[in-house]
Amino acid sequence: MASKTVKVGSSVGLHARPASIIADAASEFDEDIFLNLVGDDDEDETDAASSLMIMALGAEQGDEVTVTSESEEAVEKIAALIEKDLDAS
Repeated sequence: MASKTVKVGSSVGLHARPASIIADAASEFDEDIFLNLVGDDDEDETDAASSLMIMALGAEQGDEVTVTSESEEAVEKIAALIEKDLDAS
């Protein structure tokens, strides 16, 4: 299992637009990809292919999120998106 922890780069956190971009990218992979908000009391993994579940994380800019999957390529791609400011024009 591959994993990587990154900081949220989007200026307003993982809200609708960034969540949608991340979920679309995650759905391109056959393997499951999960997100966890570091320091969150809830131990449940969030399905990265669900924009609603990503928004439910409540991750704000600067928060740390751990990405895990059987696919190292998937982890790298999703982690890179989380680190970007997906709201920047």
